[in-house]
Amino acid sequence: MVIKLILLFFFFGTMIVIGVYCRRHSTNVQSFVLGSRNVGPWLTAFAYGTSYFSAVVFVGYAGQFGWKYGVASTWIGLGNALIGSLLAWVVLGRRTRIMSNHLSATTMPDFFGKRFLSKPLKIAASAIVFVFLVPYTASVYTGLSRLFGMAFDVPYSVCVIVMAVLTGAYVILGGYMATAINDFIQGLIMLVGIALVIAAVLNGKGGFTQALFELAKIPSESAATLGQQGAYTSFFGPDPVNLLGVVVLTSLGTWGLPQMVHKFYAIKDERSIKTGTIISTIFAVVISGGCYFLGGFGRLFDSPVLYDANGAVVYDSIVPYMLSSLSDLLIGIVIILVLSASMSTLSSLVLTSSSTLTLDFLKDNILKNLNEKRLLILMRLLIVFFIVLSVVLALNPPTFIAQLMGISWGALAGAFLAPFLYGLYWKGVTRAAVWASFLTGTGITVTNMFWGYLSSPINAGAVAMLAGLVVVPLVSLISPKLSRQETETIFSCYDESVTVKKKIALPGDEKA
Repeated sequence: MVIKLILLFFFFGTMIVIGVYCRRHSTNVQSFVLGSRNVGPWLTAFAYGTSYFSAVVFVGYAGQFGWKYGVASTWIGLGNALIGSLLAWVVLGRRTRIMSNHLSATTMPDFFGKRFLSKPLKIAASAIVFVFLVPYTASVYTGLSRLFGMAFDVPYSVCVIVMAVLTGAYVILGGYMATAINDFIQGLIMLVGIALVIAAVLNGKGGFTQALFELAKIPSESAATLGQQGAYTSFFGPDPVNLLGVVVLTSLGTWGLPQMVHKFYAIKDERSIKTGTIISTIFAVVISGGCYFLGGFGRLFDSPVLYDANGAVVYDSIVPYMLSSLSDLLIGIVIILVLSASMSTLSSLVLTSSSTLTLDFLKDNILKNLNEKRLLILMRLLIVFFIVLSVVLALNPPTFIAQLMGISWGALAGAFLAPFLYGLYWKGVTRAAVWASFLTGTGITVTNMFWGYLSSPINAGAVAMLAGLVVVPLVSLISPKLSRQETETIFSCYDESVTVKKKIALPGDEKA
């Protein structure tokens, strides 16, 4: 217990000190929300990765999908790395930075408002962000609190409140730079921690080969594989179709999440984009791949304590139970690991939500002509409000974590992914198409919550995203376009000339 407490106090103390240090760099809206668009590759890449992976992944998703799909759940982690990180940086990174700076957009709703010259779109997008980030935040609390309960026997409510207060403190103090620096430190902890935990858990089962051998003996519960042995160690697992749905939601979904795309707004320069792409991808392979790989061995720890009174598996209990037999030092490291992942994600969520509500909804609509100082005060107050609201939901959460995250990711990515992606590349996207995507994404997610015509929020989210990718071009083809002059002005940012060294690009008129 002493070891655990020392690690916790050191961790919390570091976070607060960084918040205090960064306060002097957060004196205006641009610095508080975007770090003055001067954030380097390492900080941006780690901020992206740590915002991506939280207790939701380590406890909720790794436990649930590792139990369902076995070692094949590692594909989810690889999908997160290749689609959710590598391709996201390559496809979105540079263009997002260029156009958001050209339009002076500080948030995703602000981007929609200025890219499509529509204030109602901006307001609608800010409302979607605020409403659907709350359940995601609650899911972060839930996963972390289960691990705290296992390690310290601390009541769930106490864990939620303490985490909320500490995260709120350093975000309120230092804004984006405080979260970015803390994300970097927390990311390093996550990298070391996940390697140690995987090695320790597998070693407790006789090593990797022996653990795989034992897992292969367990018959599948999937109707598709008819109870055959070896399904949980097979290449695509016992249910490849639903596995693909999880890969789509958790990987492609990041392209439309405002707290993820926001990282590209703040990046410094071209070198930072290239370096950040590599770092972010490697980080995702290790963290996400490691989490799902570990969860894939969950059935080796099958026990009556993992089931509720009705005989159903409590997925959120699987990973904590797998870790409960580790040494005190390793459990302490696990707590810091998951705390790092969760607080980095939570800080990104509360900053995104408060800045969106302040800049895109209240400013110039309800509270007009606010100066920089009052905007910052309002933003900090809304951080408190958002944290309190998410705590209230977290204290009475749905059955399991993945349900919460699936609802949030499905609605946000379903609404925003297609119009944001097409809007960066295609001049022909119309306002009507953006509205159609907003309605499609939130509509599929919300109606599925009530009628359940799709098997889970995960599948509903994947369908919502794919539907948006079809709806936006179709509606754009039959609805009124923005004027040619307006779109040419918006896209002119891509045609501005820059000078680079020959090692980056050869001049077109160079003679042999």
